[in-house]
Amino acid sequence: MRWAVLTVSPLLALASPIGIAQTAAADDAVLERGRQIFEQRCVECHGAEGRGDGIKAPFLSPRPGNLVSAAVSAKSDRDLLKVIANGRTRTAMPAWKDQLSEEDQLAVLRYIRSLIRFSRPLTPPPPGP
Repeated sequence: MRWAVLTVSPLLALASPIGIAQTAAADDAVLERGRQIFEQRCVECHGAEGRGDGIKAPFLSPRPGNLVSAAVSAKSDRDLLKVIANGRTRTAMPAWKDQLSEEDQLAVLRYIRSLIRFSRPLTPPPPGP
């Protein structure tokens, strides 16, 4: 008789109803933490929706980045975390690595990603053949 060894992936364990609920709750907590930090530290320049239209934006040169633009959306998480941690030279974007833990920086990134909303274009599609 042959015996087979069954291994269970940690990801499969998360697929159970309890694992999914715990993961969703953890994701919600991270997102909420990111929102709180964003509102405390980022909103004045980037605006509530991340469009670079905060109350300080008109007085900054260059203007703050639009965090929901296609260009920023296309950047990798690694690239955006580098900007969050190190800031941007010759701009008002400060380095947060000494004020925010890595977990908080990730939470802010998670919140920024949640601001991006894809929608259908306002123009109708071209007529078919």
